[in-house]
Amino acid sequence: MAVKIRELPEEELVYGSFACAGCGGILAVRLALKVLGPRTVVVTTPSCLLGVTTFYPQLAFKVPCVNVTFPSTAAAAGGVAVGLKRRGREDVHVLAVAGDGGTVDIGLQALSGAVERGHRFIFLCYDNEAYMNTGVQRSGSTPRGARTTTTPVGLRGRGEDRPKKDMMRIVAAHDIPYAATASIGYPQDYLRKIQKAAQTQGPAYLHVLAPCPPGWGYPGHLTVHLARLAVQTGQWPLAEYEKGRLTQKKIDNPRPVEEYWSIQARFTHLLS
Repeated sequence: MAVKIRELPEEELVYGSFACAGCGGILAVRLALKVLGPRTVVVTTPSCLLGVTTFYPQLAFKVPCVNVTFPSTAAAAGGVAVGLKRRGREDVHVLAVAGDGGTVDIGLQALSGAVERGHRFIFLCYDNEAYMNTGVQRSGSTPRGARTTTTPVGLRGRGEDRPKKDMMRIVAAHDIPYAATASIGYPQDYLRKIQKAAQTQGPAYLHVLAPCPPGWGYPGHLTVHLARLAVQTGQWPLAEYEKGRLTQKKIDNPRPVEEYWSIQARFTHLLS
């Protein structure tokens, strides 16, 4: 049975964080935990998420949370999964959570090794398309043309000049059992993919678009609207990889990309 939004449990497994108003990352994790439930161990790395949920003596998670070094999220998650299996606790979900920097850049080697070894865990990348926690520096997931503090706009620069890494192709090259992209702007699709990942007998990878108000430069109440526009303008494909096959949702009559760019300060130079 597919998970329905109206049937999600009222219990919050992550709450009381210091996340910015309109943070897409905390919403992505909140929804994921509502599907996975309290029998979940979260493994996370230095990132916005760790920063806003683990201020001593507070822990915003109502489930066990393991904080690890920046490059080792997937390796640590694999270790937790093996330990739980050894103890006969295979009914517990292991959710590795990292931002785009800790996934497509610093954590890529550990992710590759962990999925190759076949550990059963879910790796959730909440992609806000830059290193937001340390000052909005570009990452391998920053889209071409975006302005960040390390890809400035001026006489010598027009923003990011490299294409965004295609993580779906990278994980598909490992013949992973399940991988998908999602957007918090389409929660029903996202919940369905979380459920599929939870039922996967092996590693599963989810890459969810998580808009960032201060990093992208837009009012916080527009987060879900932007997450929808990204899909509707073709800037963020909704795709799945399973059983060796990659499928992508077709967008009929895509909206002009200017609608997406014009709301964000990081792209306004492209419209002038």
